[in-house]
This record gives sequence, structure tokens and C-alpha cells, in this order.
Amino acid sequence: MSTLTADGLHALQRRTVTVLSIGQVLGGIAFGSTVSLGALLAADLSGDDALSGLATASVTLGAAAFAIPLARFAARRGRRLSLTAGNLLALVGVGIVILAAALRLFPLLLVGIIMIGMGNAGNMQSRFAAADLASPEHRGRDLSIVVWSTTVGGVAGPLLLTPGEVVGQAIGMPPLTGSYLFSLVAQAAALVLYLVALRPDPLLTALSLAATPSKAAVLGADVDRPVSARYAIFAVSGSHAVMASVMAMTPIHLKHMAHGADGGMATSTDVTLLVGMTIALHVAGMYGLSPVFGILADRWGRVPVVLLGQGMLVASLLAAIFAGEHPAGVMVALVLLGLGWSAATVAGAALLTESSTVEMRPKRQGISDSLMSFTAAIGAAGAGLVLTQFGYGGLGVTALVIVIAIIVLSPYGRIRVAAPVS
Repeated sequence: MSTLTADGLHALQRRTVTVLSIGQVLGGIAFGSTVSLGALLAADLSGDDALSGLATASVTLGAAAFAIPLARFAARRGRRLSLTAGNLLALVGVGIVILAAALRLFPLLLVGIIMIGMGNAGNMQSRFAAADLASPEHRGRDLSIVVWSTTVGGVAGPLLLTPGEVVGQAIGMPPLTGSYLFSLVAQAAALVLYLVALRPDPLLTALSLAATPSKAAVLGADVDRPVSARYAIFAVSGSHAVMASVMAMTPIHLKHMAHGADGGMATSTDVTLLVGMTIALHVAGMYGLSPVFGILADRWGRVPVVLLGQGMLVASLLAAIFAGEHPAGVMVALVLLGLGWSAATVAGAALLTESSTVEMRPKRQGISDSLMSFTAAIGAAGAGLVLTQFGYGGLGVTALVIVIAIIVLSPYGRIRVAAPVS
């Protein structure tokens, strides 16, 4: 790969980003169905609504447990095989979920959902694959394009629930599993896509270039900065914990508010509409402007955009604290929460990549993704206790502590970056 020209490298990077973006759309379709139906299936098979949350917990556990092994596998065999392995696990997981529904075995259902979560660890690492061959001045942009592609699959997955049930009933699939038929097709398509089209492998190519002194500087991979890398991991996982904890409790808070004396709403339809609109705006904030934040991270630098994200998280939490008893205030808080998460995640991932040599990147990226999943699980679980004891405003105050820590420690993340794009 040392003979690869600059023009050839740029063409390869464009093709790699395109393949990864399509793969994200396909993977998002499968994951969207799991998020939408997992809780319903868990409640149905267990016979206890209180156990429905184990579906989400199982997805998170699978992603957290497999992130580091998958990253190590990528370091040895490349992104193509590691992403394919993730898709294969998710494909098997979908099959197990369908089997569990047919046999009405709740423990088997959780096994299948855990495997789908393990596959989602591959989807998460796609954004890092987009940065393997990116030039420093375009790393944030390329990474953010793949993040943005998640929006398409994440929206398409839930929209396929009703058509899926119609198709599932027609061919005799177990109740509530029809849309998993689309998941099977999407995961299989993603698997074939990565095997066939992700050539040459971006990480193996980057490792080859890094071994050639004259080529290494093109990827900005010549200096290892462990302190900056640790800050990037902290900023990304901390921002994710804030987002996950507040978002997880918002539907419960809206439900209580709607049925309260000042809520002004009483029917379940009203509550569902309010929750749906709020979460939809939040998801739009999470992904819709990610390319903008990627471009800003390339122009302004990584840490300034991480701090921009923290500023939006502060505004979000202040809205939750002072206006959280009004539906409009909650919507504003959730939109800002998504935007802040997006800026911090995109810029933080770019900072982590350029703070590490090519050889160290997969290991640290796996640690980052694993911590993201674990902190989300811990944050969501702890948020329920905080909401019960101190209310929605108290939850905002608690989350604010993490944001302040990320801001205060930001000098540890500052490194010299490429000059702004002219």
C-alpha cells in the first residue's frame, strides 16, 4: 500500500465512507426494530411489564461487552472482517429472537437481544473506520457523515413495524416478530456489502501507510498523545451518560406531568403524542446536524467543538431545571441535549483518533465504545432513583456535575491540530 498516491488515497477514502454509510443505514434498520419491539416482546414472553426494561439493558450489555474484543479483532484482521463479524452476530441474534418468540422462552429472547447488541458494537465502530484513512483536515467531516447515516436506518426501522407485521402474519411468523424479517434482510445485505465492497481494508491500509515514514504524516499518525486520548474518552462517555440519563427519564416525567394537576392532558393518546414528538425532536438533534459539527471540528479544532457541545448540554440542563415542568421547556431541553451530544461525540471521536497512533487506535476506540455503553446503562439506572427522589430538576443538577467536569478538564485534551481549511 506504500505505492498508493495521494489522489488514490482520497478516492479510496470517499469509497470507504460511502460503503460505511450504506452499511450504517442497513444496520440501523435492524437495530431500530430491536429497540422498538424488544421491550414489547420481553413483556409478552415474561408476562411482567416490569421486566420489559431488560430488553434495552441486554442490548447495552451486548454492545459494551463486545466493543473491546471487536476492536482487538479489527487490529489483527482489519475493519472489513470485524464489521462483518458484528453483522453475523446480529444476524444470528435476530434468528434467536424469532425462535424465542415462537417457543415463548424469555431467557432465550434475552440471549438473542444481547447478540444483536454485540452486532451494534460493530455499527458504533463504523464511525472510526471512516477516520482510518481520513486526512486530518477532513477527519471530523468524514466521521460525521457516517454518524449522520444512522438517522436513515434509525427512522426507517420503526416505520417498518406495521408492514413487517402484515408480512409476518402472511408467512406465519410469531406475533410481534414480523418486522424482524426486514432486519434479517438488512443485516444479510450489510454483511455482504462489507465483505465485497470494503476493499482494500481501511485500517490495514492505514497501518501499512503508517509503517512508511513518508506516508505516515498524511494520516497524522506519527505522534501518540495518551493524555489527550484519555480526555477524549472521558468527554465522549461523560456526554453520553448525561444524554442517556436525561433522555431515559423524560418519557416518565412527561407522563407524570401530563396526568398532574397542571399538565392539561389526561388521555393516553395525548401522552403518547407528547412523548413521541419530544423524542423525535431529540433524535433529530442527535444526528441531523452531525456533519455540521464535523466540519466545525475540522475548522475550529476538536476541543472547541467538544466545549460547544458542553455549552449546549448546560443550556439543556438549565432548561430542564427551570422549565422542566412545562412541555415546551422539556422539548427545548431534549433538542439541546441531542445537539450537545452530537457535537461532543463527533469532535471527541475525531480527537481520540488523532491523539493515537494507528496501532493504538483500535484498542482505545474499543475502550471508548465500551465505556459509552456502560455509562449509558449506569446513567439510565441511576436516573430513575434521582428522578424519584429529587424530580426532573434534580436530575438536571446531577447531570450538570458531569458536564462541569468535562469543561474543567478540557485543557488536557488540547493538542496541535491541522490548520483550518481555507
